[in-house]
Amino acid sequence: MSRTLPPGRYPDPDAPLLERRWDGTAWTDHRRAPEAPGPPRAAGRTAVRARAVALTACGTVLVAAIVSGALALARGDGDDVVADTAPTVASPTPTTVPPGPAPAPSRLDDELDGISLPLPDGWGPSPYVTPDHVVMTTDGGRVFTRTLPAGPGTTPAALARRDVPQAADTSYGGIRSHRVVRSERVAVAGRAGYLVRWRVKTAQGTGGYVQSPALTPDRGGPPGAVVVRFAFDAGPDGPPLADMDRITGGILPMDR
Repeated sequence: MSRTLPPGRYPDPDAPLLERRWDGTAWTDHRRAPEAPGPPRAAGRTAVRARAVALTACGTVLVAAIVSGALALARGDGDDVVADTAPTVASPTPTTVPPGPAPAPSRLDDELDGISLPLPDGWGPSPYVTPDHVVMTTDGGRVFTRTLPAGPGTTPAALARRDVPQAADTSYGGIRSHRVVRSERVAVAGRAGYLVRWRVKTAQGTGGYVQSPALTPDRGGPPGAVVVRFAFDAGPDGPPLADMDRITGGILPMDR
């Protein structure tokens, strides 16, 4: 059930001190202050005027109540009014990212011999300290470092030529033959050196390649000449020979 008010001015439900225009259907935006009261009447009519003011006030309150009730009923005839609420945004739950594996080292520092060697892909520091001074390994490949005594007049070429047969015997027993693949001067770790590489064949197995670059003693460094031995198995079981060149060319002094 709904009630209908005739068009006119009524106390504004939102601002009771003002009057607002009702067009018979809805409130308009036209508001105004109530009209000023007329001049005071004679004293003899004070009681009558007071009663009229009281009745007018009651009527005003009644009209305001009727208007408010009519609006409430009119709203009740339609759909339920849903108050707008701000969407609740849940705070993101902090996630803990587990630490990843430590990056593989790219170099190996040989403090005993005063040099730093690169670690190509697939190579790693030797997990054990061995009597033959293995410092880095891979499948089918080993690199050794050692310091040899170098007396006055000893050349890197003489040291390399003397060391490579020992490297072959240590790494590959039962050698049947060998062939010199390289024998040349090199510059390693900023020092003059000499390199000898052999291809060795054994009675059993595929044999391999051995290499011994010898370096002149470093001024202010450890006494003696540093020799870096290489032993690579031949065939698919060993690393590529290019790794010999990468490692030899990437050797640096420790102070660089």
